[in-house]
Amino acid sequence: MASSQAATAPPESAELSPVRVLIVDDSAVIRGLIGQVFDSDPEIEVVGSVGNGQLAIAALTRTEVDVVVLDIEMPVMDGLTALPKLLAAQPDIKVIMASTLTQKNAQISFKALELGATDYLAKPTAASKIGTAADFKRELVTKVKALGAARRSRPRTGLRSRVTPRPVPARQSVGPIRLRPPSLLPPEVIAIGSSTGGPQALFAMLGALPAALKLPILITQHMPATFTTILAEHLARAAKRPAAEAVDGETIVPGRIYLAPGDFHMRAEAGGATRVIRVTKEPPENYCRPAVDPMLRSLASVYGPRGLSVILTGMGSAGAKGGEAVAAAGGTVIAQDEATSVVWGMPGAAAAKGVCSAVLPLPELAPHIAKLALRGSS
Repeated sequence: MASSQAATAPPESAELSPVRVLIVDDSAVIRGLIGQVFDSDPEIEVVGSVGNGQLAIAALTRTEVDVVVLDIEMPVMDGLTALPKLLAAQPDIKVIMASTLTQKNAQISFKALELGATDYLAKPTAASKIGTAADFKRELVTKVKALGAARRSRPRTGLRSRVTPRPVPARQSVGPIRLRPPSLLPPEVIAIGSSTGGPQALFAMLGALPAALKLPILITQHMPATFTTILAEHLARAAKRPAAEAVDGETIVPGRIYLAPGDFHMRAEAGGATRVIRVTKEPPENYCRPAVDPMLRSLASVYGPRGLSVILTGMGSAGAKGGEAVAAAGGTVIAQDEATSVVWGMPGAAAAKGVCSAVLPLPELAPHIAKLALRGSS
């Protein structure tokens, strides 16, 4: 059953406080450069900067922290070892794993997500680029502020805190959600867009889909190259169906998962009697490549009322305009609800547009998709 809800914005009179960040990296140079990035934003406060996981755990016993930026490879105690101990010290902190773009570190980052890390961040290979790379600085600041706001907007669980945090603006209220009817036609394809918190949501949702559902599934997860290669492997295991990074020109066939490769947009295209995948280097959208909207626009164009779009947890508003195109073509859009989203930016924006036929908790998405997809089947 579709749900309806409204987000709550903080009172305008509330005094706002910066997001509190702990930087954990064995390189003093990198800690200093990341600190400089944060110092330039008045909405972020660096409350600690330490060189290994053991020192980070000690820091959490003394200081209230919203977000930890945690390096993977460190002496004394590495990031993966420290992660569960950090979460035990302050259970609702948000942890961003910072790693270089290697296959080994991508694998470790996915393990960290399984252990409770919230997100990941690809560090530039050269330390000097941390202070100058515009994309890295924007992504770092945006993630920290969004995750800090998400933490402040939820009730505390088990914090041993001596401070009463003041609210930060998490999002604007979207008001009551207007739902529209789903397409009367069963879908021929499922397209999923996700970002922050997306891997965990994808594993849970795809793992719950029934084996009888044989539709092709297209996924755009905002993620760099190397990481998408590892993500495809994890998706195949979670979903128990073939999954791989998409290849330009390959035919879209039932029962297979196609993942947009890092640094490439992915879209569907009509190819005579078949539909094919196109993988392109067109300009980024919403600062992202891959981006969700190009995939959804192609869904609307190629599948019309037989396209089903799912918008999962993520920052920003990516997917809202593409969702409008899907709805305008007669297709169906559903979104993850606020309570189960790590960040309710993307699904919240789609909900605010009035294009969704349902806004549901994560555990209810797979049954709802199956109900839509298996209508009329014996």
